[in-house]
Amino acid sequence: MKKIILGFLVLLGSSVAVELGKVPSSVILDGDNGGKTDGSAWNSKMLKGKVHILFYVDPDERDLNRSLSKALKERHFDRKKYASVAIINLAATWLPNAILEPKLRAKQKEFPDTIYVKDKKKVLVDKWRLADDNSDVLIFDKKGKLIYKKFGKLSAKEITSVLALIQKAYK
Repeated sequence: MKKIILGFLVLLGSSVAVELGKVPSSVILDGDNGGKTDGSAWNSKMLKGKVHILFYVDPDERDLNRSLSKALKERHFDRKKYASVAIINLAATWLPNAILEPKLRAKQKEFPDTIYVKDKKKVLVDKWRLADDNSDVLIFDKKGKLIYKKFGKLSAKEITSVLALIQKAYK
């Protein structure tokens, strides 16, 4: 009986999802797990000091929230107070990393204000319980607390709400 309870507690502890109003558990993507396009490590502790929007995207679903990306670009948020991160779930697609990684490096050059990160082993799916094979949107306040999350396509109304939330959070 003790083994069953201990196993349940271990399982419960390892399945903690990223929760609204809380700073998520620390995650580092580097080496075999992924990292930034320049080869350096990415640490979720970097999600502090500014309002951050994080896109966690299956490459096959990259266009799902294109309307939000376009609205963010048109809004021209102050980059001293706002930052964006795009984490690509490379394990969610049939496309080989050898094809995707050069495209990500090109995106990083084209959009230098966004940090592009590779997740090669679904680390954030496992650690933060993000939706797999999807387009997830998370917003963190200046202290690194999660203030918004949506798994899947945002409606026009949700996009308007997200823009207002970012504006309010970085004031």
